[in-house]
Amino acid sequence: MPTTPLPVLSEVDPQSKLDAARLRQLALDCGADDAGVVEIGHPTLDDQRADILKFYPRTKALLAVVCRMNRAPIRNPSRSVANLEFHATGEDVNAVCRAVVTALEREGVPAVNPPMGFPMEADRWPEKMWVVSHKPVAVAAGLGMMGIHRNVIHPKFGNFILLGTVLLGVGATEYDRPIDYNPCLSCKLCVAACPVGAISPDGQFDLASCYTHNYREFMGGFGDWAEHVADADSGLQLRKKVTRQETVSVWQSLAFGPNYKAAYCLSVCPAGEDVIGPFRSDRKEFLNEIVRPLQDKEETVYVIPKSDAEDHVRKRFPHKTVKRVRGTLLPSTIAGFLSGMPHTFQRGQSAGLNAVFHFTFTGKEPHTATVVIREKTLQVADGHEGTADLRLTADSETWLGFLAKERSLLWALLRRKIRIKGSPSLLIAFGKCFPV
Repeated sequence: MPTTPLPVLSEVDPQSKLDAARLRQLALDCGADDAGVVEIGHPTLDDQRADILKFYPRTKALLAVVCRMNRAPIRNPSRSVANLEFHATGEDVNAVCRAVVTALEREGVPAVNPPMGFPMEADRWPEKMWVVSHKPVAVAAGLGMMGIHRNVIHPKFGNFILLGTVLLGVGATEYDRPIDYNPCLSCKLCVAACPVGAISPDGQFDLASCYTHNYREFMGGFGDWAEHVADADSGLQLRKKVTRQETVSVWQSLAFGPNYKAAYCLSVCPAGEDVIGPFRSDRKEFLNEIVRPLQDKEETVYVIPKSDAEDHVRKRFPHKTVKRVRGTLLPSTIAGFLSGMPHTFQRGQSAGLNAVFHFTFTGKEPHTATVVIREKTLQVADGHEGTADLRLTADSETWLGFLAKERSLLWALLRRKIRIKGSPSLLIAFGKCFPV
């Protein structure tokens, strides 16, 4: 069928600058609730810049956008209602960013809009799959600060927001700056509500526990479910591992978008000008209406065996059902193993361990590293530092296979693919700090 060719637009001069106020207004006109502009060279983006430029080398500035979520659905104990709001607002964010890029492209301005969430670069999993981290961009653009629960809190809308980013191939006439205060109240309601204890009162965050439960029907959890299906000889055998309700829940996530199991930290946060009123006027009623229904909810909580999360649920929420599942944050590279250790380290399980470990990896990925576990803290550094209590030398592929439970440690020790110098009890204690 005949088509009308689109006009060929010449791009603007790369050295030209877009009016910042007009950019923000464009985002608002496209449906955003707030927006900010930040230059690619801003110091806050130092740890993000390489990834951003690798994805879109022409980036000179970034337009960060905020879309507000409705609070009541997010706070409701029925997660189907909350997930509908998450997905609907996520679609709004993507629509806003796409509309901005469309408008700019018509003017010859190069721009690109990475997804708010999914789809991601799945071939990179379990390492960083997303091409742009929206949270640090939003903070740099003055749209809020990170709270103790690791979510951006907007000064007005609180944490009831989702974020998007547009990468611009030209600069802007002026740039926003991070706000000069943190809206987080340090009320610790997120600590009290989290079913797996992922948020500690001192600000430490246990990513592995959060990921294992809240993201159960996302990447790794779905893979675990699929492996149970593959391993089962019959439907009866499968149901001994996975209930019918769990299979229906997985189907629902596949059909309608992956569902969060909790995200209670968002639900209970009272920060933000539009949000804080009820908390200030009657804290007891706020707790009774918002926090306690989530704490009292009878539900299945997914934990890695012998993890801090398992201990937390059994002690703090005995009415919730603990279900042990396999850990899925398994590294595919030695670099991923070392960089991922802070995310999987279990502080509680490390109690009493004070030791220095020297790792020497050979073969496909030669690398040396020092791991220090002392007084429930973890430090990881390249190279060998200090005096080791345990030295471990391992073929890199064998070590990764051992972590994935695809290779036997005994087999590796007998064939000297893994060698240790020091007390084997230290290796056992080390393993308890990173349960899988």
